[in-house]
Amino acid sequence: MHENLVIVESPAKARTIEKFLGKDFIVKSSYGHIRDLSKKDLGINLDNGYEPVYEIPADKRKVVNELAKLAKEAKTVWLASDEDREGEAIAWHLAEVLGLPVDRTKRIVFHEITKNAILEAIEHPRTVDMHLVNAQQARRVLDRLVGFELSPVLWKKVRPSLSAGRVQSVAVRLLVEREREIIAFNGTPYFRVGGQFFAGGKKENAFRAEVAHRFANEQEAHDFLASCIGASFRAESVEEKPVKRHPAPPFTTSTLQQDAARKLGMSVSQTMATAQRLYEQGLITYMRTDSVNLSRMAIAQCKTAVTTLFGEQYSNPHNYITRSKGAQEAHEAIRPSYIDRREISGSEAEKRLYDLIWKRTVASQMVAADIDRTTVEISCSGSDRRFTATGSVVRFDGFLRLYSESTDDEQEQQENMLPTIVRGEELKAQSITATERFTTPPARYNEAMLVKRLEELGIGRPSTYAPTISTIITRGYVERQSKPAKKRSYRQMTLSGGKITDKVMSESYGAEKNRLTPTDVGMIVNDYLEAQFAPILEYNFTADVEKEFDRIAEGEITWNKMIGQFYVPFHEMVESAMDRQTDKAGQTRIIGTDPATGRTVKARIGRYGPMVEIEAPEGEKPRFASLKKGQLIEALTLEEALGLFALPRNLGPYKDEDLVVGIGRFGAYVRHGKTFASLDKKDDPYTITFERAVEVLELHNNKAAMASIPLRTFPENPDIVIKNGLYGPYIAGKGKNYRLPKSVKPETVTLEECLKIIANSKK
Repeated sequence: MHENLVIVESPAKARTIEKFLGKDFIVKSSYGHIRDLSKKDLGINLDNGYEPVYEIPADKRKVVNELAKLAKEAKTVWLASDEDREGEAIAWHLAEVLGLPVDRTKRIVFHEITKNAILEAIEHPRTVDMHLVNAQQARRVLDRLVGFELSPVLWKKVRPSLSAGRVQSVAVRLLVEREREIIAFNGTPYFRVGGQFFAGGKKENAFRAEVAHRFANEQEAHDFLASCIGASFRAESVEEKPVKRHPAPPFTTSTLQQDAARKLGMSVSQTMATAQRLYEQGLITYMRTDSVNLSRMAIAQCKTAVTTLFGEQYSNPHNYITRSKGAQEAHEAIRPSYIDRREISGSEAEKRLYDLIWKRTVASQMVAADIDRTTVEISCSGSDRRFTATGSVVRFDGFLRLYSESTDDEQEQQENMLPTIVRGEELKAQSITATERFTTPPARYNEAMLVKRLEELGIGRPSTYAPTISTIITRGYVERQSKPAKKRSYRQMTLSGGKITDKVMSESYGAEKNRLTPTDVGMIVNDYLEAQFAPILEYNFTADVEKEFDRIAEGEITWNKMIGQFYVPFHEMVESAMDRQTDKAGQTRIIGTDPATGRTVKARIGRYGPMVEIEAPEGEKPRFASLKKGQLIEALTLEEALGLFALPRNLGPYKDEDLVVGIGRFGAYVRHGKTFASLDKKDDPYTITFERAVEVLELHNNKAAMASIPLRTFPENPDIVIKNGLYGPYIAGKGKNYRLPKSVKPETVTLEECLKIIANSKK
């Protein structure tokens, strides 16, 4: 018999908490959820108020049995899962499965794993909050209903093996809409004019000014430069404006995800996994939160840290008000558990993320930066157009001394410093330049931008952002893509010394890194869902559902009633969609006509993915080709489509056989006679050279030759041989092959071990 059993979610959290509690406490982990909706049928009893049918997964039975045994032996059981709705649901499932009375079992929560927080929680236990449990149940049931009913519709009407989700489908819609904006975008060139001026007749007082107007074409820009020849320039107005720049509040889940992406290059899922480890080690407060609030203790610790590092004049202790409605996930922002702990040990990712959290927290308690912003309007006697110069000077750095909130442009305005300029002063123009620029399409979302947009729309909650993005990528609806920069030429005209010179220059543009792009399948699924289930994909509707979950959590409405109001009309839409005939032709895009044959070129999704087809008369076989990675059916031009039929490519004869490059079911390959060798991921089958193809082929042949040479034989049993295959060492025995475990060395393995591996493999 033991006094106390504390059940938490993760082993790491259990180890940390065990350090703070005495010998009277045993701390065990449930390893997350111990029950989920049954995988048999729907897992929801539609005839009994949408009652969930739960089951214990096979991989959790051992954990449950161990916890049940310990719970029976303990005088007191403490349920200490996380403090959000998901954690509350885990606590309730534990009580149900372990036979603990829900209204009497002690439930403790803490938003930081420190000794004080845990002892405080032990002193003030509560019971399981069934309102929070019901809010989580409502989300789980609703998502199961949507997925279970929508997926078969997609299988029948679009393509087998597809699936849909409530929040995920809305996220895909955002990405599809942005992609279509990019496809429809027509870039137009224009000219921007800027000048290099100096004040007070001194060249060291040089500064730059720009004309706000965009010149539509080269002639317009040239005419303006011509009007500046011999013109005089005057500072018509000089406006100095003091500005205070305030620090950003401490991190919430979404702002942490956004800043970690921009500053550290971490994906949303990487950020959350790293933050989870920091929390479980007791280094930061709970990482799923809408709140920007800080405890009085944290504010006091921040004041000490700021005063020690920078002096009293940098300290500004204050708290922030959480604006987001229904900020239910936690009571505090994400902050270090101990502000005086400046650095931690751990992985590089943990160190970098902790440093970011520490800086943001402490900077939030520092004074605003004082910045002087100056704007100068410059007239030109030869034209009505004016030049504008802007500059900033940081008079007092304040919080900027420690941390600056990230933006898409990390350049600080401090570098645009202006000399002293007096209103009415004559200015000298050293040179004036007209540079050709190009309008740019909307930027594709990266993970941080998508999280920010979902939050703005009120879709999802802190705990849902990472799994939503992971799900749409796993399902193949969205891809993370990085694109190299392209090259283009542009014109530049310069007025200097009374003469206008013209030259053509080159620049790189369009590079992208880790941007989220919808796939063809994602776009087709989105279009179908929008056509048949428009209300479900409405942004306002999805946000309103989140508000309903919040109302359930507050105890304002019952979860069964909320599900019923959603499900009845939704089910009618599903039945209507099933009965409605789908236009499969609408999933095929006619691209144009092949000039060589006069036949139609079209694109669609085939059995093995997106493809193009050149139609053929009856009795002849049409030609097919797969799209390249990164190409979309909707954006494909006729030239690009015809270029895909360049495969297979005959690179020429090699050792009396043609060397042919193509793309098959298992990817790009080089074929020589009856030998097929897979191309490396970095090899492009459309551009690979003869020499590189030979290198790939010979490397393949060498591996095959090595595979035929036994690594080890056994004289007492010649039927058993150890060989080295394309995928590593294996056992060849009596016409069959058996994988050799990584823990077994092929050079030292015994015959007995081989026979045992074969026997187990047969089982």
